[in-house]
Amino acid sequence: MMMNAKKPEEILEELKDFYKNLEEAISPLQGLHKSRLKCGHGCIQCCVDEITVFEVEAENIRRNHQDLLKRGRPHEPQACAFLDDWGGCRIYESRPYVCRTQGLPLRWIEETPQGQVVEMRDICPLNDTIPPIEDLDEDMCWTLGPFEERLATLQVKLKGWDSDRIALRELFE
Repeated sequence: MMMNAKKPEEILEELKDFYKNLEEAISPLQGLHKSRLKCGHGCIQCCVDEITVFEVEAENIRRNHQDLLKRGRPHEPQACAFLDDWGGCRIYESRPYVCRTQGLPLRWIEETPQGQVVEMRDICPLNDTIPPIEDLDEDMCWTLGPFEERLATLQVKLKGWDSDRIALRELFE
């Protein structure tokens, strides 16, 4: 017996819930690092042109910003296509996962070619203050993995195992 596939609208509702859960999860970290986070309106250090998203996030942007994508112009290359002339995000409410976690101290686990498991960390250079990111307890960092898996699950629900990513700039007509 075949399971009924969910409609795109239902999956996009799940994406809204995902974003709400994400905001609740990162809020304590934002409060904890309030003095170190220099991110704000006009800071575009992390808003680069190479950002890609799953189709589920691209579809969310398409549905919520139809007029901008049809009539608007992307920002000049080298910076995110969705920046306005003053460094603001034109799709802020629909911004993708990667944009919502930018600036925070990030940590993830990788396996080296030799098979050694290592913890990696990264942070925007503007936010790399005292204490250094290497000295932070792991619970003081955003751990990459669990939320990305949830996002990948939404992608699979929408497009099956087709997980090609889409450059944000490509969303403009």
